[in-house]
Amino acid sequence: MQRSLALADAAERRGEVPVGAVLVDADGRVLGEGGNRVISDADPTAHAEIVALRAAAAAVGNYRLPGTTLYVTLEPCAMCAGALVHARVERVVFAARDPRAGAGGSVLQVLDHPALNHRCRIEQGPLGDEAGDRLRAFFRARRG
Repeated sequence: MQRSLALADAAERRGEVPVGAVLVDADGRVLGEGGNRVISDADPTAHAEIVALRAAAAAVGNYRLPGTTLYVTLEPCAMCAGALVHARVERVVFAARDPRAGAGGSVLQVLDHPALNHRCRIEQGPLGDEAGDRLRAFFRARRG
């Protein structure tokens, strides 16, 4: 999660919402990582989770990523949660809950929905207060 926070900081320095994500295999090797790039790339899908998934899929040569864990600083949105389910990510560990758009149980439950053909294990992991504080400070500064 520390690496995810560092990626979130890098995203913030680029003017992006400070969210970072790291996808690791069962042995803890990093397969892909990323920070938000929505503004930088002019791409509404370039959330940190999607950036990390794309890098991991390219690294292993497969869009399926079973046995992996995603560490992300903010609970995934519905788009990212759908992509994580589709990629067959085993576990999602997020730092801060997203009470407005979280799809890991806060607003919606996409990651572990019983009607879907794959379900991710979900954990609210460490550094939730730190990640949440950074996000709140970012949006406070944006509002002026």
